[in-house]
Amino acid sequence: MLPTNAYAAQSATTPLAPFKFERRDPGAHDVQIEILYCGVCHSDIHQARNEWGGSTFPMVPGHEIVGRVTATGNKVTKFKAGDLAGVGCFVDSCRECDNCKQGVEQYCEGGMSGTYNSRERLTGAPTYGGYSTQIVVDENYVLTVSEKLPLAGVAPLLCAGITTYSPLKYLGVGKGHKVGVLGLGGLGHMAVKFAVAFGAEVTMLSSSPSKKADAEKLGAHHFALTSDAAIMKGLANSFDFILNTVSAQHDYGMYLNLLRTNGTMIVVGVPPVPATVPAIQLIMKRKSIIGSLIGGIKETQEMLDYCAEHNIVSEVEVITADKINEAYERMLKGDVRYRFVIDAASLKN
Repeated sequence: MLPTNAYAAQSATTPLAPFKFERRDPGAHDVQIEILYCGVCHSDIHQARNEWGGSTFPMVPGHEIVGRVTATGNKVTKFKAGDLAGVGCFVDSCRECDNCKQGVEQYCEGGMSGTYNSRERLTGAPTYGGYSTQIVVDENYVLTVSEKLPLAGVAPLLCAGITTYSPLKYLGVGKGHKVGVLGLGGLGHMAVKFAVAFGAEVTMLSSSPSKKADAEKLGAHHFALTSDAAIMKGLANSFDFILNTVSAQHDYGMYLNLLRTNGTMIVVGVPPVPATVPAIQLIMKRKSIIGSLIGGIKETQEMLDYCAEHNIVSEVEVITADKINEAYERMLKGDVRYRFVIDAASLKN
């Protein structure tokens, strides 16, 4: 067994604190990775505080992991010691259902095994995530990471990146399309980068005037203040797609009004309560709402390769592990530009 340092939540109401546990030794098909950086996702807060229900404790969050391979099982063919590697939101799936066979393991009909707050399929042991010094994962669920990019900025690509890349690619977003990105946070800032890179005309939709300068730096062609009724009226029937990243309660109908005929709202944010959708807005102009969840292993690797080729990374603030509780509170206030990333070296003491 492999002694591992981490930060964990012991309950839904206690702060995260230092925690020691043991990882399994690498099996024949496993890759052992020394974690270098781990992004901090808003879903980490939801799960650590049991806001979605079903959380199990102790919990070591973290599913935006980059590191370096330290050992491999004797049947591993894709990685060797010294390679850079990444681990995203899941570490296994059934491998037998239609979705797994089609490379969309995130929709595994048997349920994917989350990187944390889940169970290993073979042993039933709890999975512990990336707020830790190392991790052991089957090679089929490990990603290759390029040496070209700053690793701290790569880490959030494993969730925030693929969450926005996947639906844009699925819908064929590109030149000639007008895209609205709703919400400029961890997801929204990556949505702007990808939509611009794909050739779309991008408008940032935000309720915060202070976000305008950042939106322009990220490459957005336009900025629209959603709290201004006149601006919103003028944007009616403007967009082919709206990528909705907002996780707070909000009015879907207000933004459906901005879509053109056959327009699509892509939902990747998870508000705490169900949304009300006016059916008439969908019917009158054949508009649609779709959801999207991260991406499969093949597509995530495609995204990482695309980012390496086009020099795309997340905008991050690197923190030491002992600042994680403070980071959670700042995230809830929107006080981060645009993703916290833990330097795992701070866990070694």
